[in-house]
Amino acid sequence: MAQPPNGRGRDLTTGPIGWTLLAFALPTLASNILQTLNGSINSIWVGRFLGESALAATSNATIVMFLTFGAVFGFGMAASILVGQSMGRHDVEAARRAFGSAVGLVVIAAFVVATLGYVFAPEILHVMATPGDAQAMALIYLRVIFLGLPLSMLGLLIQMGLRGTGDAITPMWFMVLSACIDAGLNPLLIRGIGPFPQMGIAGAATATLIASAVSAVGLVVYVYARDLPIRLRGAELRYLIPDLALVRIIVTKGVPMAAQMLVMSVSGLTMIGLVNRQGVETAAAYAVSQQLWNYIQMPAMAIGAAVSSMVAQNIGAGLWDRVSRITRSGIVYNSIITLVVIAAIILFDRPVMSLFVASTSPAIPIARHIQLIASWTFLLFGATMVLFATVRANGATLAPLVILIVSLIPFRIGIASLGRPLLGADALWWAFPLSSVVSLALAAWYFLRGGWRSQVMAVPEHGETAKESVRATSEPAGRLHPSG
Repeated sequence: MAQPPNGRGRDLTTGPIGWTLLAFALPTLASNILQTLNGSINSIWVGRFLGESALAATSNATIVMFLTFGAVFGFGMAASILVGQSMGRHDVEAARRAFGSAVGLVVIAAFVVATLGYVFAPEILHVMATPGDAQAMALIYLRVIFLGLPLSMLGLLIQMGLRGTGDAITPMWFMVLSACIDAGLNPLLIRGIGPFPQMGIAGAATATLIASAVSAVGLVVYVYARDLPIRLRGAELRYLIPDLALVRIIVTKGVPMAAQMLVMSVSGLTMIGLVNRQGVETAAAYAVSQQLWNYIQMPAMAIGAAVSSMVAQNIGAGLWDRVSRITRSGIVYNSIITLVVIAAIILFDRPVMSLFVASTSPAIPIARHIQLIASWTFLLFGATMVLFATVRANGATLAPLVILIVSLIPFRIGIASLGRPLLGADALWWAFPLSSVVSLALAAWYFLRGGWRSQVMAVPEHGETAKESVRATSEPAGRLHPSG
């Protein structure tokens, strides 16, 4: 098979599956580590310089930002799949058309979401029951972050497009750039060191805004300077005006994927609201636990992204015999790596937690208890993400959404709410592994028995109508419910 143009992408349809998967996943894992480490370092600065209330404030704001990213993230995921399948067919023009339409959609949507989020930030925090001591700081932090949302989404979309072409290296280097700028500016802007103004918690958000802007602009410049496959030049710039047929495909497939993130966010918001009602110490302990969970879930996110890109290219190339083998390899690698990370974090939890709050903080025993109960959730979560990545790479997006709704809303929230009279606060923590069992069981059923293999998801030819395109990519009736 030929390599993608310019040698910056990677042909994921050839070579040993295990090695190809790892070679693609490791740069993505490194990017995730850098991103999460950057968030952890920022939390350390906030917790050490501004206290537990400020730490709880950033935790609440982070959940909201995940929610808002989810509102437009699905379009990028749909475009990335189209790019991957097009590259598998060696159709670079189709890849550029899909990417251009996605950029047009995502940037417009990001501006809308950022505006609404900035205006209604106080109401959002009120609904979350953000503790009174943290509410004012959370509002400042959240509004500054919203200002940078459009550029953040553009940068993220470019990274997803590059991964669709098989290039996981370029996104990693720009994540290094972003993380260094963000982590470096945080203490300077929080404390007003040297020529920098003392901005408090607004400084932490401003550092993130600057880092996102530099990374996004740098990516645009780099893509054009290296003439990478997703760049648009001359007449190709018209692809930024979304094609109606492509818009229908991206929206039809992207909305359910965005809704998956929204469901996860709503579940997270509800859980943090329940946690906040336990008091500031428990809220801070939960914030620390979330920082550790970020690391535990990183292998699943990286391997899931690698599986999605590999499966998309192999489906585009018609190599269905490799798809199930890619999925099995993804589950095996994820399970091994996640188990190692969980064991390490549980063994060394106290010194790690002391980075975020004082070693004498009453939040640490609570956080250690949370870890012992809930950390194992991510072993199940990883396998579920690999299965979802596989079926989504062929355009099957509604079934994963239904599965997440079932497992996160009635099960996770139900256990957390209804179990408190019997288990007390432990009901909140047990809700995580129990709901993950449900999610994995339903995902496995759909992977084995669902009709996702019969899907067709491709960039339509010029002149093909939107109606025809959607009919070709819609899921079969009666195949959407994961009831088995």
